[in-house]
Amino acid sequence: MQMRAKRPHRFPFAFFGLRFTISIRAGCCVDRLNPPRIEETTLTEWHRFTASGSMPLTMKHRTRHFSSKALPELQAAAEAVLTRLTSECSKRSYRSAIKHFVRWYCASPKLAFDRRTVVSYVAELEERRLAPSTIGVRLAAIRALASECCELALVGAEAVAGIARVAGAKRLGTRVGNWLSAEQSRRLLQSPNQQSSRGLRDRAMLAMMLGCGFRRSELVALNVAHLRSREGRWLVVNLIGKGGRMRTVPVPTWVMTRVNQWTQKAQITSGPLFRPITKMGVILPRRLCDRSVWNVVHEHSGREGLLSIAPHDLRRTCAQLCFRSGGALEQIQFLLGHASSQTTERYLGCRQELVSAVNDSMPLAFRARLTAS
Repeated sequence: MQMRAKRPHRFPFAFFGLRFTISIRAGCCVDRLNPPRIEETTLTEWHRFTASGSMPLTMKHRTRHFSSKALPELQAAAEAVLTRLTSECSKRSYRSAIKHFVRWYCASPKLAFDRRTVVSYVAELEERRLAPSTIGVRLAAIRALASECCELALVGAEAVAGIARVAGAKRLGTRVGNWLSAEQSRRLLQSPNQQSSRGLRDRAMLAMMLGCGFRRSELVALNVAHLRSREGRWLVVNLIGKGGRMRTVPVPTWVMTRVNQWTQKAQITSGPLFRPITKMGVILPRRLCDRSVWNVVHEHSGREGLLSIAPHDLRRTCAQLCFRSGGALEQIQFLLGHASSQTTERYLGCRQELVSAVNDSMPLAFRARLTAS
C-alpha cells in the first residue's frame, strides 16, 4: 500500500510589507550539531532549533525562513534604525533600502549576514548601473541594520566590523544637474492663474523655491512666524533644514510680494504658510505635504513645455542665477544651507564653465565661417 506524502505546514507572516510563507514537513529529527538546510527541516526539528536558540544565522535570521521568535527581533532592529532618523525623507529611503536588501537576501538561502554577503549585494547594485549615491544610501542602511542586530545579539561584532569596511561605489566624474535659465524661470512664474487662490498659492511657492532655494521639505514646513522684518528687509529666521542645521534666509522683495498676495487672498495670519486647497476652492487649515509641491512644479513646468523639472531643479536654478549675477560662493552656501562648500560647487559647476566654454573661442570656428562665406 502506497502512503501519501504528508502535506507541509505553512506559516505565513509579513515583514515590512513583504509577505512570506514557511513550509515545513512533520517527520524525523536530525543531529543538532549538523543542522540541515531549511528545505529539509521538519516540524519537530524546527521547534527544537528555535526553542534552543542554536539555529545559525543562515537559517534563523532570514525573512523567508524566519521563525516566529526570530522575526520580531530583526524587525525591532530595523525599527530602531528608523527611530534614530529625524528626517521623514531619510526614513523613507532607509525603509526602502532595508526592504530591497531583505528581498535580495531571501533569494540566496545559503548566505550569511556578513561582509561577503554585503560585498556581493553591492556588486549586484553596480551591475544594475545604479547611481553611486543610491548605492551609498543602501549601504548606509545595511550598516545601521547590522549595528542594531549586534546590539540585539543577532550577529557578532566581527561581522558588523566587516560590514562597516565594505566600500561603496566610486564616483567617477560629476553629474551635471538640471536648471532653468532666467527666461524660463520668468515663464514658470507667470504660468499660474493670478485670479484664483490656487494660482496665487502656486506662484508664491514657485517664487520661494526660485528666489530662496528652499527644499520642498523646508517649503512645506514654513510658518507665518518664520517671516520677520530685519533692517528693512524680509527674512526667514530660524529655519531648521537638512541635518538639523539652522539658518536664516533672505527673502527678495519680488518674492515677498507674491507671498503677501497669497496670504491676503487666503486670510492667513498664523500657522502653516502653504496649505492645501480643495476642488471647490476651500483652503484647509492643515499643512501642505511635500508631494503636493512636486505636483505643482510638474503641472506648471509641463504647461510651459519644460519637461523633467523637479522641485530640486528650482533650488539648483536659484544657485546658478545667484552665481551668474556675481554672488560669492560662500554666500550661496549660506543661502542653500550646505554643510560643505564642495556641495555648492557641484551645484554650480564652478570648476567647469559651461556657459562660456573654453572651446568656444577656438580659431577653428572663425576659419570655418570665413571658408563658408
